[in-house]
Amino acid sequence: MRKRYIFEIIAIALMFVIDQFTKYLVTTNMFLGQEIVIIKNFFSLNYLRNTGAGFSIMEGQMTYFYIITCIALVILTILLLKSKNEHWLYTVAYTVMIGGTVGNFYDRIVNKYVIDFIDFIILGYDFPVFNFADIFLTVGCGLFILATILEYKGVIHADK
Repeated sequence: MRKRYIFEIIAIALMFVIDQFTKYLVTTNMFLGQEIVIIKNFFSLNYLRNTGAGFSIMEGQMTYFYIITCIALVILTILLLKSKNEHWLYTVAYTVMIGGTVGNFYDRIVNKYVIDFIDFIILGYDFPVFNFADIFLTVGCGLFILATILEYKGVIHADK
């Protein structure tokens, strides 16, 4: 293995540890369904188990999630390995997406559900409850979109 991927492996492992540690803290200090309001009508911790995707869509379809997640991990790993010829922002995006994917995939395999606990209400909209793996996935996707737009606009280039 090339030295180049040591950073990415460490980053993925760190994201996994952060995700699993925060889920551990929630499951050992809260009971299922418990909500702890941090800032009224804005932010709370809300311990839920999600057998679906965002908004609990496709609830209980674990086989589907296993297949899709394996495909996503293979594609993201290939993209990460090939990103040496791309701007470093793509490498960061793929790494962060893998970190998030691994966190939730571990939950699905071990628990048969994903542990969610971060709950926001912004401008009256109650967002779906999520976790750190979801944050990593979202940030990674955002970075990928940003890199793609910047590359299209000529702001960034490959090999930089």
